[in-house]
Amino acid sequence: MLWDALSLQLGYNATLVAIGATLLGVSAGVTGTFLFLRKRALVSDAISHATLPGVCLAFMVLVALGGDGRNLPGLLAGSAISAWVGLLCMNWLTRHTRLAEDAAIGAVLSVFFGFGIVLLTVIQTMGVGRQAGLEGFLLGSTAGMLWADALIIAIGGAATLLLVVLIRRPMTMVAFDPDYAAARGLPVHRIDLAMMGLVMAVTVVGLKIVGLILIVALLIIPPVTARFWSERSDRVVLLAGLAGGLAGYVGAAFSASAPNLPTGPIIVLVSFVFFALSLFFAPVRGVLAAVLRHLQFQQRVHIRQGLLALAQDQKIYEPLTLRLLRRAGLVRADGVATDPGKARAAKALRDEKRWEVVRSDQAHEATAALYDGLRDIDTVLTQDQIAEIDRRIGGPQEVPS
Repeated sequence: MLWDALSLQLGYNATLVAIGATLLGVSAGVTGTFLFLRKRALVSDAISHATLPGVCLAFMVLVALGGDGRNLPGLLAGSAISAWVGLLCMNWLTRHTRLAEDAAIGAVLSVFFGFGIVLLTVIQTMGVGRQAGLEGFLLGSTAGMLWADALIIAIGGAATLLLVVLIRRPMTMVAFDPDYAAARGLPVHRIDLAMMGLVMAVTVVGLKIVGLILIVALLIIPPVTARFWSERSDRVVLLAGLAGGLAGYVGAAFSASAPNLPTGPIIVLVSFVFFALSLFFAPVRGVLAAVLRHLQFQQRVHIRQGLLALAQDQKIYEPLTLRLLRRAGLVRADGVATDPGKARAAKALRDEKRWEVVRSDQAHEATAALYDGLRDIDTVLTQDQIAEIDRRIGGPQEVPS
């Protein structure tokens, strides 16, 4: 059943949902990357919650005009207007009052969402018989999605991606260093508004599939996932789009293979699985990589301390140190140093004395700051500088290569 869903063989509606969820995931991941880099992830939460009053008011207006209150284009238009008003309110509070941005976000989020819940209660008492399913905009509802609905989602996602491509460079500059961007003459405030506008567009487009509460996760989790795999912003954008698209596609397939499972929450859970995998297994920033680096560091410390002990004819009692030295061929089974071990030990002790000279000499202050007890001194000083230090401490000198 799951394979049929993944291969788009479960019917027309399941295919529409899968395609729409994939496009939404790509656009949300790409757009959310700039929000994440700008360190304004909570803004998406305020924008998403601010859409609820617009959905309710649009429903009431459509019903008053004699139309179908669940008309998707009308509801999305209402949510877009409401979200834009909420965004403007949040920006006004941040720029013209002493409120911090997080306080402004909390105020807008709570007031707009509370107003939306009141309107939902009013709609339930209207008795028009057409409000069924309106609460699906809270957590998403894909049951009975029409071709027109999928087309709206596809066009909205594609338009958002196109706008991101067009203004990605100024958004990247503002996300990393707004002061530098302002010095270059870029309108930082307008670029911020454009960024928030793109987030609003993704939020509005995603209401049908994941709902206004869970769209925040689709905007933030894919960029966070991508950040584990790359240090470059352009690659993070691409990886975030890929992670969001895969989460949308796989989540929609899981939901289609088990009809009782809601699509939006499943998409978010799949996205979290990708995040968890990246958290643990990313090659540089993952937990496993960090544990391996720590273990390697511990091994280097043990070998270094063991070599210094050998150089000073001290007995090594630490079993792990002996085991690591034996594995490296530096000592025999009885703990006596081999010829390579004696050479390494003599160099380790010599380097330690060299570092003592460097750390006590103000002329080498910058180099002394690099000392960590493990770094080879010939990686930070030239052979001529090392020869000069050797002359100061006496003993055999290395010939510059």
